[in-house]
Amino acid sequence: MNQQSIGAISSTLLRFMDWLDGYGETSYDHQSFFAGPLGGGAKTLYYRKPLLGIVTVAPIIFCEAFIPSARRLFWKKQRFPIADAHYAMGFALLAQLTGEEKYYDWAVHFLNILEETRSPGYSHFCWGYPFDWVTRNGVMTAGTPLITTTPYVYEAFSYVHRIDSKERWLEIMHSIAEHAANDIKDREISENVATAGYNPIDTQGGVINASAYRAFLLMSAALKFSRNDYRQIAERNLNFVLRSQQPDGSWFYANDDVRDFVDHFHTCFVLKALTKIELLTGHEGCRKAIRTGTEYYVRHLFDKSGLPKPFSRAPRLTVYRQELYDYAECINLGVLLSGQSADLDDRVQTTMDDLLNHWQKPDGSFRSRRLLLGWDNVPMHRWAQSQLFRSLCYLLYSMKKGERRYD
Repeated sequence: MNQQSIGAISSTLLRFMDWLDGYGETSYDHQSFFAGPLGGGAKTLYYRKPLLGIVTVAPIIFCEAFIPSARRLFWKKQRFPIADAHYAMGFALLAQLTGEEKYYDWAVHFLNILEETRSPGYSHFCWGYPFDWVTRNGVMTAGTPLITTTPYVYEAFSYVHRIDSKERWLEIMHSIAEHAANDIKDREISENVATAGYNPIDTQGGVINASAYRAFLLMSAALKFSRNDYRQIAERNLNFVLRSQQPDGSWFYANDDVRDFVDHFHTCFVLKALTKIELLTGHEGCRKAIRTGTEYYVRHLFDKSGLPKPFSRAPRLTVYRQELYDYAECINLGVLLSGQSADLDDRVQTTMDDLLNHWQKPDGSFRSRRLLLGWDNVPMHRWAQSQLFRSLCYLLYSMKKGERRYD
């Protein structure tokens, strides 16, 4: 990407920040249709009695596909810790890049919010969703800590600590690592392999990206705090992720013989965790998995136009063509692996061109989905306004600074 690209990204970010300042930090969500009593009840029925459940869920899916603004009828706007973490990281990157105090202040603002919104009832810092989440295994009540959310908050505090070296941030990072090490449970597969639970209640594990997230967080914390016990836990989870890779280079969502779909952003989650571990440690097993995983990714998770597609192996009918979350994670992964795969570099360039030309709305926010007919224009901080903001900040930072470090 050239200087013209840098100018376009900078302009896009400035317009987005103006929108964020005016819109506020709460929003509807991808899960708003199912977060309240009506949608949650329909989803519960679907899992318990699928045939009857289809009848109750179908009108909601119709709204999701054709009337996305109907979210406001099902649930309320909320604040999302995972979004606050991404905004904090994005503003911290801009602060490092420009030296402007206002961006540092924004980053600290979001860290202060995260301190206030930690999950209640736990001795260590951790975060989850602010709504009851209906799953096939039951309901995760609001505030249940998630290993797919908490590592992003750890990174957010580390980003700001890199700027100001405040002991306060380091203490919270240590508390987060203690949560990940002690509150999240492992299910042992073999002597050197274990799958991490999705939350402190989950003792079965099996979700690939959950183990990948925990492996990265604890590997990073092991180096930061000189804790070999963290590293041992991380290596067992990492071995589970590496062993779970399919012969074609893909990862199923979970190793449970049920959730064997392969989608775009969860594939990115796994690949970026492995890449960050490899950057920290030089792990040869990660390097091999990244290479074969990237080959699968570029061959199967982009459409004929070179744009991100949601699934290569779908679990159900897809009611949209492209997803903002996929664009955000594609760009993020592309920065981490820049120059290592010509095909991936090409996909990222095509994705960026489409994003800059079609996805930003006149008000500065981004469209959420390209539907089968039209667009989902409801701005959702968790899905994925914040993730894209952070990815674009990271891309701009890497282009100007030439860094893709994780420490």
